[in-house]
Amino acid sequence: MKKIFRRMAVLVSTLLMLSPAFAQGYPTKPITLVVGFGPGGNADIVARIVAQKMTDTLGQPIVVENRGGAGGLLANDSVAKAPPDGYRLSLISGAFTAQAAALPKLPFDPQKDFTWVSTLISYPLVVVVPAESPHKTLDDLIKFAQTNPKKLNYPSPGNGSLFHLATEVFSAAAGIEMTHVPFRGGAQQLTELLGGRLDVMFDTLAVVQPQLKAGKLRALAVTSTKRMPQLPGVPAVAEKIPGYEASSFLGIAGPAAMPETIVQLLNKTTASVLANPELKQRFAELGGDAWAGTPAEMGNYIMTSTLKWKTIVRAKDIKAD
Repeated sequence: MKKIFRRMAVLVSTLLMLSPAFAQGYPTKPITLVVGFGPGGNADIVARIVAQKMTDTLGQPIVVENRGGAGGLLANDSVAKAPPDGYRLSLISGAFTAQAAALPKLPFDPQKDFTWVSTLISYPLVVVVPAESPHKTLDDLIKFAQTNPKKLNYPSPGNGSLFHLATEVFSAAAGIEMTHVPFRGGAQQLTELLGGRLDVMFDTLAVVQPQLKAGKLRALAVTSTKRMPQLPGVPAVAEKIPGYEASSFLGIAGPAAMPETIVQLLNKTTASVLANPELKQRFAELGGDAWAGTPAEMGNYIMTSTLKWKTIVRAKDIKAD
């Protein structure tokens, strides 16, 4: 028995020596955080805020690398195939779960090829209509759609996008049918909505807030389970349709098989950063809520969100772009 324990001790000692976290005191060099979208957007802004705060704590630079293309697929693929040493991480977005549900083939396994580190921020969506719309409330819109199937149209950044799926889940729950108008990106769809050529849109507060303040759009509801502090007078969809919830998010992940010690260090560092009141206020200004979660909580959220989107994809036979 003593020999077995000695052998186990030697094995553990060897593994620790082989681990970069133990042998070199991770991190000993800059860490890259890959963002699958261009500079200046919400994802990039959040990544840079968090990266700077984590740099201050870890003592090594966290460098943001913008690697746009395919809604984040290229960025995530580059991380999935990287060495699991904690030096190349990905900023996972809500597009990740939508793509996992809607795309028939991915260059990686969305469940097996990543190590979840921490969620960062949750973005509820806002249901908006043009200011001159006859639909003053969400109930008005639903009642009209129930008696006029497919008469109302709504945009999204593309077939199978999170915004497309969130709106379809709403339609199914409300017992209505609306016509989907896919766009390439979000700028044009906002222009079309403001021009009265679209009827209703689901999007983040950061996108629609300037037009809400200018009186050009009207908010009918938010898709969080409760009302948003930023829009206290706007009801949640769940007040009309119990159980409805849809949101985007951002989180950090690394390649599969990252050492647990590195994961826990990064998670604790992230949690400390997200507890900062100034950061919480900045995230609120971006239309989101700081959301510190454990690796297990992040993994569970991604799994349940993917299953939710898969249900509507199958029910509506949605073909992703």
